[in-house]
Amino acid sequence: MSRLDRFANHPHAVPSIDSTGLHPTILLMATAHLVVDGYGNIYAPLLPLLIPRLGLSLAMAGTLALAFQLAASVAQLGFGHLADRWRPRVLVMAGPAVAVVILSLVGLAQSAAMLALILVAGGLGCAAFHPPAAALAHKLGGNQQGLAMSVYITGGTLGFSFGPLAFAPFVQRFGLEWTPLLALPGLLIVAFFLIRVPPMRAGPDSHDAGLMQLKPYAKPLALLYTIVVFRTLTALSFATFLPVMLTRRGMSLGQAGAVIALYLFASGVGGFFGGPLADRYGARRVIALSLLLSTPFLAAAPTLDGPLFIAVLAVGGLFLQSTLPVNVTFGQRLAPVSAATVSSLMMGFGWGTGGLSVPFVGMLADRIGIERTLTAIAVLPIVAAMCSWPLPARGRIQTEARPADVGISETG
Repeated sequence: MSRLDRFANHPHAVPSIDSTGLHPTILLMATAHLVVDGYGNIYAPLLPLLIPRLGLSLAMAGTLALAFQLAASVAQLGFGHLADRWRPRVLVMAGPAVAVVILSLVGLAQSAAMLALILVAGGLGCAAFHPPAAALAHKLGGNQQGLAMSVYITGGTLGFSFGPLAFAPFVQRFGLEWTPLLALPGLLIVAFFLIRVPPMRAGPDSHDAGLMQLKPYAKPLALLYTIVVFRTLTALSFATFLPVMLTRRGMSLGQAGAVIALYLFASGVGGFFGGPLADRYGARRVIALSLLLSTPFLAAAPTLDGPLFIAVLAVGGLFLQSTLPVNVTFGQRLAPVSAATVSSLMMGFGWGTGGLSVPFVGMLADRIGIERTLTAIAVLPIVAAMCSWPLPARGRIQTEARPADVGISETG
């Protein structure tokens, strides 16, 4: 019997890993998050091939990205509400399997409508997983909630960054029609994950959980939500249109994928350190400074070439995404109720709303060029930083999670 199995059967015995003091379940969720978000980034790296094959404009490419974001992100609000009231373990287990299998079919699309159907169906699998997994990571964080959320979210960010490295070279070599084979490594990891998911249950007040409990915290959550929207719009615009810009400059699909992977990896590094920094210096300060510091680098990157372009882009991504786990943890501290619903607001619903504007970014890029468009978009983090100043210096700090509160079944 593994340490994780013993933890599931004896929830009052709280194991730790090495010197971090983190529950094994947090690392388990981070691994699953890596897979889910890795396959969630299969679309953008393949756009340089999908655009000519399906006759897509940049505006249509942005619209398809929007369709995926609506399913993968906005739908999290519904799944978060469901996870607080029903069976979070079902969502945590089913989501990754659905995402891996469906999104691997993207290369078989013969029309924009068929591609949209694949992206929406796979996106719903992503949406089902995120809220209950993030809520569990937060509740098991104890006095290191920032670190716990950083570990969980960094898993997803690393997966998102490794996606282009895996998918783009494979498709460049074998062709779009072979993308279903990409499901095999993902399913192997998912199978390892599924047999180790500990028993979970909804909270003790699950019949009252959900959006209604968040009304007393509406103002600070609205500000955090606005920050997430502007940051997400910036991040999605760069992640969606940089591969097209780079291939039009003469890079191969694999080379463009490697550049985007490096940018996203740097973003993941920023996300990992953002949570612990917020634990030490305060979430509001970290949010404001990181957003402000990201703007000059992101604005300059599209005007550069070569190694300098890559370095400046990576630094901009590092600062921009360092706020990602901070927003989620800060929201859960400000509103210490309905944890999965708060997670879905700060992650999925906020990210999805930010994605609503991506088609308009594509329309603007069709008119004035990708470089000028991305330089203009890079100003949005300044607006997001301004929204952080009315927030309290520190959110409400919760006490260390008790076994009865962390969503682990007593019955094993």
